[in-house]
Amino acid sequence: MTRFGYTLMTEQSGPKELVRYAQVAEDVGFDFEVSSDHFFPWLDTQGHAPYAWTLLGAVAQATSRVDLMTYVTCPSVRYHPAVVAQKAGTLGVLSDGRFTLGLGAGENLNEHVVGERWPAVGERHDLLAEAIEIVRRLLTGDDVSWEGEHFQVDSARVWDLPDDPVEIAVAVSGDVSVERFAPLADHLVATEPDGDLVSSWNDERAGLGLEPTRAIGQIPICWDTDRDRAVARAHDQFRWFGLGWPVNSNLPTTEAFRSASAFVRPDDVAGSIPCGPDLDAIVEAVSAYWQAGFTDVALVQIGDEGQQEFLDRAAGPLLEKLRKASS
Repeated sequence: MTRFGYTLMTEQSGPKELVRYAQVAEDVGFDFEVSSDHFFPWLDTQGHAPYAWTLLGAVAQATSRVDLMTYVTCPSVRYHPAVVAQKAGTLGVLSDGRFTLGLGAGENLNEHVVGERWPAVGERHDLLAEAIEIVRRLLTGDDVSWEGEHFQVDSARVWDLPDDPVEIAVAVSGDVSVERFAPLADHLVATEPDGDLVSSWNDERAGLGLEPTRAIGQIPICWDTDRDRAVARAHDQFRWFGLGWPVNSNLPTTEAFRSASAFVRPDDVAGSIPCGPDLDAIVEAVSAYWQAGFTDVALVQIGDEGQQEFLDRAAGPLLEKLRKASS
C-alpha cells in the first residue's frame, strides 16, 4: 500500500509553526514527514528558511510514530559528508530509528553561501557519490580515514548511532544518475511521477542482486475552500516550480527565481498544481505517482496561510480518499 507523507516546507513557515504542524500531521494520520534542507526560500514572498536539522531534532521529540526524512540534503558543498553523517546518526537516535537520510546533488541557491564555486552537474554527481561512500562508512560506527578526489577524512568516528543503521535515499533524475546511485543508496527520491525512472532503478538494483527499495516522490497541492484564493497563493509562492530541475538547480538567488518566473501566469500554475477544495482532483494528481510505481508520496500544502486549516479540515478526509484509491 502506498504511504503518504507531509512536507515540513521550511521555505514557507517558521520553525515553531513547523513543529506544531508536524504534531498535527502525525495525529491526522500521515505516515511520514519530510523536511527540505535549504538556506534560502525559493522566492522572497515565502519568507522563511529555518535550519532543517534543528527542526527535525525538535520534531523527533514532538512526535512518536511518523518516519522522518531530509528531502534532500546536499552533502558536498555547504556541508562536509562527515558532518552529515554525525547529524544523521544523532537524528536516528533522537527519533528512535525513524529517520531516513535523503541526499541529493544540491542547488546553487542553497550551496553558494559558503563562497565555493558551483560545479557542473557531472562533477556534482562525482561529489555526491564520494560523499555517500563516506557517510555510509561513518554510519557503521567504525573509525574512518579517507583521502579521495574531493574529500578528506582524518580518523573520524560517529559515536552516537541508532540500533539499526540509518538508511540513505538519493534523488535521481535520469538513466545516468540511476546507474550511478542505485548501487549506493537504499531508496530512490524523485520529484516527478516517472515510471520509467522507477523501473530503471529497480532493474539496475535487481541486476546487482540488491533488494527492492522504496521510491519516494513529492507533489505540491494548494487546498483552500476558495479556489481563486488557492490559485493566487500557489502563483505567489510556487510559480518557480514549473521552471524544471535544470533551471532550478542552477539559479543562485531568490531574485533570479523571481525574474525567471516573472511571466508564469496564475493559470499556468493552476494547470500543473491542483488548487482549491476538490479533494478528488488532488487524488487524481497524486495517483500518477503510485501508478508510476512510487511507494511513498509526500504532499506539499502550499503556503503557511491556511496550513492549519488544511490539517484540521482537509487532511484527514484526503488521506482516506488517497488510501482507498491507491489500495
